[in-house]
Amino acid sequence: MLIGVISDTHIPLRAKQLPAALFKALDGVDLLLHAGDLVEEKVLDELNSLAPVEAVAGNMDPVHLATCLGRKKVLDLSGYRIGLIHGDLVNDRQNTPQRAYEAFISDNVDCVVFGHTHQPYCREESGVLLFNPGSPTDRRREPRHSCGLLILGDRLTAEIIYL
Repeated sequence: MLIGVISDTHIPLRAKQLPAALFKALDGVDLLLHAGDLVEEKVLDELNSLAPVEAVAGNMDPVHLATCLGRKKVLDLSGYRIGLIHGDLVNDRQNTPQRAYEAFISDNVDCVVFGHTHQPYCREESGVLLFNPGSPTDRRREPRHSCGLLILGDRLTAEIIYL
């Protein structure tokens, strides 16, 4: 299974629309995960033209999106358990990857997908893959916009894609 991963699109605050390069990079995925900060619900409609979407709300999303999407999900996909969260929850004194990891400590997940920092991140913590795809629209201090892929096969792997 091939899963496209995005976060922090911030439409229309950081960009008026999703970049064409994002659609090209994620063409052919089986599923899309959005780790929050969509800002506008229309982003989900646009992404659904590529593949089905699972999303959570982030700290910049309106209340109605947070109510509809929730702030944390555990997905069972191709024999793996994937945690999906924005990353701004839990203990604000710790760094974002650690907060995301700790949000799923009792959920027996194989991977935690998170956002919030706009910085790509792909590392293992105690046997759990922590994956942040960065942002396709707001690179902040990063040199390039990005998104990601999760490959669920004999083993779970992740890849950052720079746009």
